[in-house]
Amino acid sequence: MAYTLKEAAPHLGLTRTKLIARMRAKGLLDSSNLPVFPVRDRLYLQKYEGRWYHDDLGLQYSYSTRVTPAGIRWLAEQLSIERPAPPATPDPREVA
Repeated sequence: MAYTLKEAAPHLGLTRTKLIARMRAKGLLDSSNLPVFPVRDRLYLQKYEGRWYHDDLGLQYSYSTRVTPAGIRWLAEQLSIERPAPPATPDPREVA
């Protein structure tokens, strides 16, 4: 399962527009919000092709960027985003 940019942004503590702006500034997205290096970054960013049929124009296509689960951590590193560690859970074996 891959995340849309809108779904990935909260995982990084950003809004969709801020995520896109930072990814463009870093050179990860082009002006169409598609990966600049789709082969190099294929484990982290994927180009998704959507298609639908229009009665007058026939088959139509649209493209968007998806972020893989491994891409969330990779994006945090690329964009220098500090992600808080998950809260520690108490060890049930420790008894007072």
